[in-house]
Amino acid sequence: MIEKTFVAIKPDGVQRGLVGEVIKRFENSGLKLIAMKMQWLDKDFALKHYTEDISKRRGEKVRELLVDYIAEGPIVAMVLEGIHSIEIVRKIVGPTEPRTAPPGTIRGDFCHVSYDHADKVEKAIRNIIHASGNKEDAEYEIKLWFKDKELHSYETSNEQYIR
Repeated sequence: MIEKTFVAIKPDGVQRGLVGEVIKRFENSGLKLIAMKMQWLDKDFALKHYTEDISKRRGEKVRELLVDYIAEGPIVAMVLEGIHSIEIVRKIVGPTEPRTAPPGTIRGDFCHVSYDHADKVEKAIRNIIHASGNKEDAEYEIKLWFKDKELHSYETSNEQYIR
């Protein structure tokens, strides 16, 4: 049940000074931060993150917009660990479209853009954060972004309550 998941605070989240707030929300939920780094992506790396599967599901134009978006500024990438961490992180983050994200979620509290608006201005939707959608995505993204030696194991005081 204990699993790892990948999260990236996108350039708009970094530029708006929301890194600490985002990390605080995950830590407050009891998730453990086991890896973190800041990185400015080049287009080649961005294309590895947004795989061709995105093109198949959402179209090549959307993939191009997403690649441009995550390469426009620094990103804070991290790995979180905990019981059902993928599901928990997705709940904390909220739906991909900020307009539909409820208050109390990261996207619901810090952004409000809609798919319609993003399409109209021909930009990727600015939604502050990326979180792995499932176990397969989490495994791929963690291996893409982090070497094994960058993942740290330690015990938090919260863990005594979940054993």
